[in-house]
Amino acid sequence: MKVDGITAIVTGGSSGIGLATAELLASRGANVAIIARDFERLEAAREAVSVARRDESQRVLAISCDVSIYDDVTAMVARVEHELGPVDLLMACAGFCTPMRFTELPIEEFQSHIDVNLLGVTYPARALAPGMMERGRGHIAMVSSMGGFIGVYGYSAYTPAKFGVMGLAEVLRSELRPHGIGVTVLCPPNVDTPGYAREVSMEPAETAAINGGAKIVSPRSMAKALVTAVEKRKYLVVPGVVNGLLYRLKGVWPELFFAVFDRDVASTQKGRVPQDAS
Repeated sequence: MKVDGITAIVTGGSSGIGLATAELLASRGANVAIIARDFERLEAAREAVSVARRDESQRVLAISCDVSIYDDVTAMVARVEHELGPVDLLMACAGFCTPMRFTELPIEEFQSHIDVNLLGVTYPARALAPGMMERGRGHIAMVSSMGGFIGVYGYSAYTPAKFGVMGLAEVLRSELRPHGIGVTVLCPPNVDTPGYAREVSMEPAETAAINGGAKIVSPRSMAKALVTAVEKRKYLVVPGVVNGLLYRLKGVWPELFFAVFDRDVASTQKGRVPQDAS
């Protein structure tokens, strides 16, 4: 897909990968609608994306919308198409993570993670797919995670949702391909965003030990990988040679991951007094 001249919706567009993606699309000639919940951050993002435009004739729209509420999503899509025209590209980047031990995580967090990380991808795709099918063109790109194929200590709410995104992408690739619609799913590692900073501040010691050796990448590098994949109609993007190897290795030798993770967890628990000890 050529980005120049298209209309794109970017959810999670006020920060992180979403904002970087919106800026990159604008720099390549796209009209962009950025979607998020926070009004103040949205306005700042709109200004940043406007500055990134290649041409002043390009339009940038900022809409506050909760992507986990389907009626709100359909209203948002209707507004975008009224103001900018038919949507050619969805970049579903909204997401968050609260890393805590399974039995310590507040029960409402499980629903919140599914609502934002999975339904927040599903609903925009569902609202846009029929129009794309009628036109016989379009592209749906979504952000999963390396946590979408590897289960890590502390991510009992996040990982199931991101596994779900991987499954959704695989199904949509099969269903939408005959209609001329491309699907891309990005599995980034740890990304230097405000959300990740929040995660690090609260993650369990075991999670920190597992993540300790992982490289942190920039939102811009992930945006570039995502947009390039869309342009090439590439389905799966696991950035980095090592991460790509991990993806393939996990499928054929999961016991290796279990052994490494178990070692890291054990290293943090030496000498710890069990919580139920008297």
